[in-house]
Amino acid sequence: MAPPRIANPRDIPVVAVDSQLPAVAPERLRPAALRARFAQARALPAEFGGDAGAHLDARPLARAAVLVPLVEREGGLHVLLTRRTDHLRDHAGQIAFPGGRAEERDADAAATALREAEEEVGLVPARVDVIGRMPTYTTVTRYIVTPIIALIQPPPELAALALDRNEVAEAFEVPLAFLMDPAHHRRHRYEYEGGSRHFLSMPWEGRGSDGQWREYFIWGATAAMLRNLYRVLAE
Repeated sequence: MAPPRIANPRDIPVVAVDSQLPAVAPERLRPAALRARFAQARALPAEFGGDAGAHLDARPLARAAVLVPLVEREGGLHVLLTRRTDHLRDHAGQIAFPGGRAEERDADAAATALREAEEEVGLVPARVDVIGRMPTYTTVTRYIVTPIIALIQPPPELAALALDRNEVAEAFEVPLAFLMDPAHHRRHRYEYEGGSRHFLSMPWEGRGSDGQWREYFIWGATAAMLRNLYRVLAE
């Protein structure tokens, strides 16, 4: 029996915060250091492989990719994220990386991520410098997702991004240093009849592309992939 969908993740109790783990050192969060890390040949670590035991339906597994866009701002790199519109079938209203399902015309996962990022937020491939890829993550909606890590040049203005309003409600940025500090990684435990699920959250308060200040509740697959990035950079 599939577990019930988590409709209000903010309401799920926090059972731990990973403040005992060290933050990634600032020198490891610079563009040159990131390039060097992803240029290494050895396999990358992954703490979370996905939700294989918590699928919400019986759809066949499908390939997908997301772009993890790293934008250089004053003070360091920021991660560009989106909030999905509320009417979408999968992950409606959730915080996500630009990305989506692979198409036959896509040469590889990087091509999927680049195409989707251009369609969703207007990032043209010419300003996206792909520097690596992360281990795949399988979502509850049965997508095998490959995160593609990229540096964005020149840094885009949030208000000037060409958002696909059918899929993207808004875009915003979070400092990479904030996300790579486990003191901001909260563990939740969701109890339901017959079992339980665990997930991470990384709440952030900031301004979106509309200029409004609000809390962004980063959780689920997006938080798990960011945690995997933490493991790669902290190793």
